[in-house]
Amino acid sequence: RIHSTGDPQCFCICCAATSGTLQCDCAVCCRRENEPPLIKGWIPFLGKALEFRKDSLKFLLEQKRKHGDIFTVRMAGKYMTFVLDPLLYPHIIKHSQQLDFREFLQNTTPRTFGYPPVHSKMFSGLKEQIAYSFTLLQGNNLTLLTERMLDNLMLVFRQDHLGHSGWRSGSIYQFCLSMMFEATLLTMYGHPAAATRHGGVSALRDDFLKFDSKFHLLVQQVPIWLFWGMKAVRKNLINYFMPDHISRWTDMSEFIRMRMEMFEDHENLRDVDKAAHHFAMLWAALTNSVPATFWAMYYLLSHPEALQVVRQEIQEVFQISDVEFSSNTNVKLHREEMDKLPYLESAIKESFRLSSVTMSLRVVQEDFNLRLGESRSIAVREGDIIIMYPQIMYFDPEIYEEPKKFRFDRYVHNGAEKTDFYKDNQKLKHYLMPFGLGSSLCPGRFFAMSQIKQFLCLMLLYFDLQLEDGQSHFEPRKAGLGFKLHSADIRFRYRLRADNKIDGGY
Repeated sequence: RIHSTGDPQCFCICCAATSGTLQCDCAVCCRRENEPPLIKGWIPFLGKALEFRKDSLKFLLEQKRKHGDIFTVRMAGKYMTFVLDPLLYPHIIKHSQQLDFREFLQNTTPRTFGYPPVHSKMFSGLKEQIAYSFTLLQGNNLTLLTERMLDNLMLVFRQDHLGHSGWRSGSIYQFCLSMMFEATLLTMYGHPAAATRHGGVSALRDDFLKFDSKFHLLVQQVPIWLFWGMKAVRKNLINYFMPDHISRWTDMSEFIRMRMEMFEDHENLRDVDKAAHHFAMLWAALTNSVPATFWAMYYLLSHPEALQVVRQEIQEVFQISDVEFSSNTNVKLHREEMDKLPYLESAIKESFRLSSVTMSLRVVQEDFNLRLGESRSIAVREGDIIIMYPQIMYFDPEIYEEPKKFRFDRYVHNGAEKTDFYKDNQKLKHYLMPFGLGSSLCPGRFFAMSQIKQFLCLMLLYFDLQLEDGQSHFEPRKAGLGFKLHSADIRFRYRLRADNKIDGGY
């Protein structure tokens, strides 16, 4: 972003006052014609980063009132142009040549997870092989993967939670994490050769949480050594997936098996690099699906009428009655049946809308005029970051009536999926974006949605559920990445529904 004042388009007082080689930050000093308004802040380098981090939605709404739907913010040395009108999103994703998401991943994920960049000439073809491997998360392979996920959820469920009677207490997030973490690990990477469950999962899960709590900073290229003990935490996570260790596991998913084979084809890739890739994949499979599951379960428990409707729908689709069902019932949740649960899916999507803070970004590859329709364009500079921030849309009362309320049936109309949402009397093409958009669309989104549905189906079929009384309101801790996190976990009570026949029911 540094330009010499020899450029006839660039001259400012601070440059003129400098002796020797004259340079300035042109983005601040010399705004070009048709560029969005710049909010730079008064703190050098950081700019508005702290304000955005504190409450991103409030900050962006304030800037929107002052500057309109498009503006540029200087944060942590970068220039981020926010586009807050969802009607403009289709125009942005059309510019795939000038606006690239892959560069962001290539520059951030290797350093974050500790493996070398896959686009390096040392690993010819690896980037394309990795992209191809994600096809195993779709179609028939996805069907097999979801069946394995159910089997592993039931394995953990039965051994840890179904052998008890009466009411028990727990924390929603920790309950979701313990179930989803181990079941996902078993589903993707398989089982130890001589056991049904992995050893050391509790310690692995704790290290995962420690790493995940700093991920939003690591991905912004804050050096890992600045966080005491974090380098050792990442090393522990990587070592768990060393090739000589996981090669002895059985019943591995085809997705991970393919990735192991392609890593072996690259002699320049060290064992520790391969292990880092495996750790990164487990992180990707869990970092958003667990908090998304937490929020879906929390909102259902907070709204008993929604819980009742969704539970009834599940029982009807899977032909399970209260009389027939018990802890010994063998539940089979096939993909075809799970696709016939419109109220469950709507409740999950509504929890996405209220909790997702994902922002979809693109890196500008060259200076150009970004056309946003027939009569509108903005000038953007190479290296700038274009950000679509759908949370603004999620709380727009013009699009979503009473947007702060949880309406479990918001995405259902006449028993089918509702897809017509409007802004300025125009139908929105993209009205819900928890998994990204265009080139940044999550390749594992179908598996993630299936995980959440399976978990909630099991919870609602097997347990009576209640929130514990006297809990205070909690606030999110994440801005711009994935889903909000709670500042304090939410306590709940649960018991086997079969117990109702004994003590009078709930």
